[in-house]
Amino acid sequence: MNDRPLTTANADDDWLDGALRAEGREHRAGYLDDAGFTARVMAALPAPAALPAWRRPAQTALWAAAGLGLALALPGAVADVAQDVLRLIVGQRVTLGGIAAGLAALGVATWVAAAVALRDD
Repeated sequence: MNDRPLTTANADDDWLDGALRAEGREHRAGYLDDAGFTARVMAALPAPAALPAWRRPAQTALWAAAGLGLALALPGAVADVAQDVLRLIVGQRVTLGGIAAGLAALGVATWVAAAVALRDD
């Protein structure tokens, strides 16, 4: 990534940018008459495809049915998963060394993520 954003001061330093801007200023006011070619091309383009009127209500009904099915199926699954996770956590011994190792791993992961995010490529 570029750590120096393009500003007007930086853009003026580049000779090519200056030359392109000067050329653009010369020809910006000039109008190129196309004898209605652009209007004819735009008129000849096909109309955008419209979606059928029944699609949105059908999609809404399908999403509602999926959400209702998920809501009815989830309470038992959530309770089962929570019970298994709690059983796994409670079964582990908590020691000072384990806490220190967890904090060290978290610190290393944070530094690695920062190094990757802030690198100059």
